[in-house]
Amino acid sequence: MRRSSLFVASILAATIVAGGLVAAQDSVDLAVVARIRAEGTVRSKALETFNYITNVTGARPTGSRAHKQAADYVRTKLSEWGLTNSRLEPFEFGRGWDLEKFSLELTAPRYFPMSGYPQAWTPSPTGVLTGAPIYLADKSEAEITALGDKLRGAIVLAAPVQTVFTLTDREQPANTDRPVRIGGPEPGPRQPGSVLSQNAMNALLQKFGAGAILRPGSELHGTATVAGNPRTPKDSVPTVIVQAEHYNMLVRMMQAGALPQLRLELRTAYLESDLNSYNVLAEIPGEDSALRDQVVIVGAHLDSLPAATGATDNADGAVAALEAVRILKAIGVRPRRTIRVAIWSGEEVGFVGGRAYVKQHLADAVSRDKVAVYLNNDPGSGATYGWYMANNTAASAIFNAWLEPLKDLGLKRNVMDSNFTSEDGVFDEIGIPAFTTIQDYTNYDARTRHTNADFYEAVSENDLQQSAIVMAVFAYQSAMRDEPIPRRPSGVSASPRPATGGRGRGRGVAPGPTPG
Repeated sequence: MRRSSLFVASILAATIVAGGLVAAQDSVDLAVVARIRAEGTVRSKALETFNYITNVTGARPTGSRAHKQAADYVRTKLSEWGLTNSRLEPFEFGRGWDLEKFSLELTAPRYFPMSGYPQAWTPSPTGVLTGAPIYLADKSEAEITALGDKLRGAIVLAAPVQTVFTLTDREQPANTDRPVRIGGPEPGPRQPGSVLSQNAMNALLQKFGAGAILRPGSELHGTATVAGNPRTPKDSVPTVIVQAEHYNMLVRMMQAGALPQLRLELRTAYLESDLNSYNVLAEIPGEDSALRDQVVIVGAHLDSLPAATGATDNADGAVAALEAVRILKAIGVRPRRTIRVAIWSGEEVGFVGGRAYVKQHLADAVSRDKVAVYLNNDPGSGATYGWYMANNTAASAIFNAWLEPLKDLGLKRNVMDSNFTSEDGVFDEIGIPAFTTIQDYTNYDARTRHTNADFYEAVSENDLQQSAIVMAVFAYQSAMRDEPIPRRPSGVSASPRPATGGRGRGRGVAPGPTPG
């Protein structure tokens, strides 16, 4: 972790200079901004919270024991910090899943420990699997069917050699006025596929009782993206994502006439005693009798995918939202509107926590009108550079004014695009002004997002503090305005340009908007 370089000595000077530039657009409370920045640096709790979520609880798939542990921790901290009504709010999710044991080894013609990660919600095979793998990527349905009983209990290589890799990160939209691709990097060459589609092959292998399926990751240098689907049947064939270089080694050994022998041990558990998952909620109550029933919601998701500790996706975002409300409570602000923090579960599997909240609390126009704005932190990692404004021109002018006093912290600009790969899209769907942060994409798409490399070291203390300060300032300013943040006019698209492939949707595992 790099030592924080946000020094309080520069705070008042920076905010006062910027204040003169923006006062005519929308009032910025420079004194409170200075106090937020001081609390967020000198007395920051961001690193402590981040360490617990990543290193103590680890990977946090929705419904897992680790996710519940992290949610309990967050609820306790919010209560300790003095927020009101800190609580877990359950919603029906279904069975959880935990990984209890995994090892994959090449045992002949030489010994080599292999790197792989079971997909979330994959079942356990029957016992320890040993033997020569069977390569099926070049075989038709008839050829696979002809193998019959040879597939029972076998370890199957279901994909060809991985030759196309994710090597680049998306362009930073805060750096240019030129339209850039939103939601992920530009697509490269297409990876050659197997003769059969993945679904068709999975069905055949399940029919013939294959022991396990190995598939390669799509990154280099030991990085592998690992996801999973909570609707995976209990009798499906267990699936392991193997580091591409290791998977390719096996296939090329076989192509050279060698006969590798593997040993696979995998134990998973389905958690069915509690079919709920949990959002975490708490408030700083509003004090203006005319406005306190209106709510400013700051949110981020706590759940992660299974292969690492979800540091950039999305422990850093959760910490930004949590630390923001801690800062505001610590400095004793008296917001006119209520400020609510919402730490979501189930983002990675179709935003189910955010959707459950909307169904429970925002089912009608009256309740929706009471939400002044939703501020989200998810896409990207670490530092915040601005906001995706979802083509809301009136809101953009306000956010531009609020950004100015923070530019010395590294903020750049707001952009008119939307990036609905998180809960902001859920709120936007029902007409609530919802915006998500523009963050750093360096090493995000090609290295950490949904991968086995998403660990504590990927985020700096400085960036955690900066992002929390930004969230605190925007939440406070939203809570103090005379009017709520303007809605985007009816019939106006959330994107100022026609959608392109991947814009605002990303890659994921569930129907509907794709998780970030």
